[in-house]
Amino acid sequence: MTRSVAIVTGAAGDIGRAIARRLADDHDIVLLVDIDAAAAQKAAEELGPAERFVALKIDVTSETDTVEMAKFAAGLGVVRTLVNNAGAARAVSLHDTTPEIWRADNALNLEAAFLCFRAVEDMLKASKGSLINIASVNGMAVFGHPAYSAAKAGLLHFTRLVAVEYGKFGIRANAVAPGTVRTQAWEARAAANPNVFEEARRWYPLQRVVDPADVANAVAFLAGQLAAAITGVCLPVDCGLTAGQAELAHTFSQSDHY
Repeated sequence: MTRSVAIVTGAAGDIGRAIARRLADDHDIVLLVDIDAAAAQKAAEELGPAERFVALKIDVTSETDTVEMAKFAAGLGVVRTLVNNAGAARAVSLHDTTPEIWRADNALNLEAAFLCFRAVEDMLKASKGSLINIASVNGMAVFGHPAYSAAKAGLLHFTRLVAVEYGKFGIRANAVAPGTVRTQAWEARAAANPNVFEEARRWYPLQRVVDPADVANAVAFLAGQLAAAITGVCLPVDCGLTAGQAELAHTFSQSDHY
């Protein structure tokens, strides 16, 4: 029996690990892709047995690396799901955004998703698989980090492009847009400012911020058969933030939750 494979990029981070853990429920193998080899390996070992959680060092902004990723994944089984989760942000304001920062943020948060998809598209056609792009509420409204936000807005459009052009092959493409996620980066802020979560949650109708498991559950739903008729959508996982369109100060920007 051919084994099913899920690929998660940026898998060494809190959200990536949570997604990998959740996708293991209905995939035989989860390939944890990250530029930090040691962190990816540690995450894989913490998640479970080596035959089910496999780490791979890849620079997702490199076309050569993404092609190697696809070849490696093909050796594991049939790729059924690709989750483009890798991302990061740099300058908070447009004034502080240099051309180098603009290009770097777009390369990681937008172009990398394109490269990874193109690398595995034939395998997703064969499996009638699913593409999940991890976007951000920053791509839906103005919350700071302009280069990151513009890239995430582009990622949402890229998601729709794939849904429309590749639907005839049975491929579904959807996006998840997290709000503030309670990751180690935010825990570090809380150590410096014990009130940081209390200050942030007032912007959220559910009166809390998102947990990595919340994002992972949304990804698993969109990747699974319960979402078989859903493609080309963006699912905000933001505890109601975008419903109210609150204007967050840059202190509570969502962009560094990876």
